[in-house]
Amino acid sequence: MRVALTGTPGTGKTAVATVLRSQGYSIVELHQFAKQNTCIAGIDPQRTSELIDIDALDDVIRKYYPSDDLVIFEGHVGHLLKSMDKVIVLRCHPTELRKRLFKRRWNEKKIRENVDAETLDVILSEAVEHHRGRNIFEIDTSKKTIDAVAKDIMTIIQKKFQSIKHYRLGQIDWSEEILKKTQS
Repeated sequence: MRVALTGTPGTGKTAVATVLRSQGYSIVELHQFAKQNTCIAGIDPQRTSELIDIDALDDVIRKYYPSDDLVIFEGHVGHLLKSMDKVIVLRCHPTELRKRLFKRRWNEKKIRENVDAETLDVILSEAVEHHRGRNIFEIDTSKKTIDAVAKDIMTIIQKKFQSIKHYRLGQIDWSEEILKKTQS
């Protein structure tokens, strides 16, 4: 089974993937894998970041990772891959996300862009466009330790991706943050 571990930058994907790897799970870092398999389509000049060719990456994943074994694909483009059987979206309250990205010393424009994307559920909305709702799980990382988030993911896996109300699609809503912005 191919599982995407995705979310807005700063939600905890990489740190959680590290914990899951230490627990024996097979983890593929998507950006690195895309680079190694020539799935880079160019550079976004505005963000100075590499653009991943999603279709090419999907093809390579299908070639090298049959869906027999559980493999977790970590990266903020994972939800765009049609080769994924399940999608776990890490979420973070916009106020906490801003703090996390500020600690990374990101510039204000980049912070704002990512906080706005989280507030508007961009990753989740894109996941819903590419996958059935019953195959998408959400975890709020705002007030949890990395170990607790990893434990949540292990619970989802151990329960064979059955619907668990706490992680079901649509349980997390940051829309009050939009109202706060318009009132200030």
